[in-house]
Amino acid sequence: MMMMVMVVVEMVMVLVIVVIAVVVVMVVMMALVMVMIAVIMVVNVMVVMILLLMVFVMVLVMDVVIVVTVVVMVWMVVVKVITVG
Repeated sequence: MMMMVMVVVEMVMVLVIVVIAVVVVMVVMMALVMVMIAVIMVVNVMVVMILLLMVFVMVLVMDVVIVVTVVVMVWMVVVKVITVG
């Protein structure tokens, strides 16, 4: 009788340990997935910010180039007018 009880207790213990292990693994996996998602979100935000910065810089450069070209053109015209005049 005692042997049966011991075996049942051992089986229950093993089952409990297995269940706990599975739950822990599941929780860890969920946590890892959440962390991965958070990291991906942060990285995406960083990438978006960097892209926006790049676009902003490109627009600024284009503006500067346009302004410089316009100024140079006007200067050339003024110089031509002065030299001709």
